[in-house]
Formats: sequence, C-alpha cells, structure tokens
Amino acid sequence: MKTSLNLQDADGFYEQLLDAHAGLSREQSELLNARLILLLANQVGDARVLRDCLAAAALPPQPGGSTTPA
Repeated sequence: MKTSLNLQDADGFYEQLLDAHAGLSREQSELLNARLILLLANQVGDARVLRDCLAAAALPPQPGGSTTPA
C-alpha cells in the first residue's frame, strides 16, 4: 500500500472531485462516492492492498494528517 503522495496533480483531482459533487443532494453525493470507490478498487485490483487500505482508512487520523500507524 502506498502511503506517500502518489497523485500527479492532487489539487487538480480534488477540484474535479468537488466539481463532481456540485449541485448533488447528500444521497446523490454518497452514491457518487460509492461508485467512485468501487471503480478505483477495481483499478487497484489487489485484494491485499484493498484490505490494507480499508484498515488504514478505519484508523483515526494521526497528527500531520497521516492515516497510517506511526
């Protein structure tokens, strides 16, 4: 599992994500997130990596914004 920044254009992706949610109801936004998660999980494809990502996402945020254990 990659834990360091790996996005080529993190700010650009964040802007696209916000734009995708613009004007959606809460329910529509949650459905968009669910579909996006499933599409990205399919791109990853590795069950062990996905399991590790789920475990890391379930952890409380660490100082400095990291979601991985210290």
